[in-house]
Amino acid sequence: KIMKEFKPDYVIGFGGYVTLPVLLAAHKYKIRCAIHEQNKLPGKTNRFLSKYVDTTFVSFDENNNYFKNEVILSGNPCGEKAITTKKVDKTTLGFDKNKKLIIIVMGSLGSEVVNNRLKDFITNFNDKDKEILFITGNSSYEEFSNIKNDGVKIVPFINDLSGLMSSADIIISRAGASTISEILALNKPSILIPSPYVANNHQYYNALELKNKNLCYMIEQKDLDTNSLNEGIKYILMNEKDMINNLKNEPKLNASTIIVNKILNK
Repeated sequence: KIMKEFKPDYVIGFGGYVTLPVLLAAHKYKIRCAIHEQNKLPGKTNRFLSKYVDTTFVSFDENNNYFKNEVILSGNPCGEKAITTKKVDKTTLGFDKNKKLIIIVMGSLGSEVVNNRLKDFITNFNDKDKEILFITGNSSYEEFSNIKNDGVKIVPFINDLSGLMSSADIIISRAGASTISEILALNKPSILIPSPYVANNHQYYNALELKNKNLCYMIEQKDLDTNSLNEGIKYILMNEKDMINNLKNEPKLNASTIIVNKILNK
């Protein structure tokens, strides 16, 4: 009913089961439509919908093996946004310009499981050459706010994370598609801890794709502790130059422009 009344010129879905009826309705009324697959391992909804939409935009080149229609490598719009975001000077947040900055963030809500596994690392961190920004998420902040460590700044969230990531030396995070696109766009070495709770374990395959190209270091959640994290940091710092060069050599796609130009038939 909405599709018939609104009469859109184009409909694009970004995955998730809620997009299924919307795109099927668009297909029924012969409206041009597309899907965007942001993960290395496509979800069931997008695999199914590829038979009914005109175009599939993908973030990973190998994704075209899964789809039945026209496939365009566009990248992820979040990466393009990260490049254009104004850089935040880390010294404005009290960090030392001469020390390495490590940002730990598990998404806007944080991860209670990961946070608990990091408690020992955060409490006992002692490195005169490095500093840490630990973003707990609102639900865990109170538990961690009492930890006193001069080398660690603990906050529940930060508004301009993309801007601050530009000033960081290492990003420790989940392996969601949006975060990965920002890491790739900004050429930032990272330690990725895939969430095991997502559909089809897709974060693991996102992280594995980067790991296999030596673009990141990966730690599975079950293996995460102080020792494995220190090993990851040590590995990145020993291979920092090669990893950054590899990141710089990855194609930087203007995802929004590619998608909009296709919609406008340019």
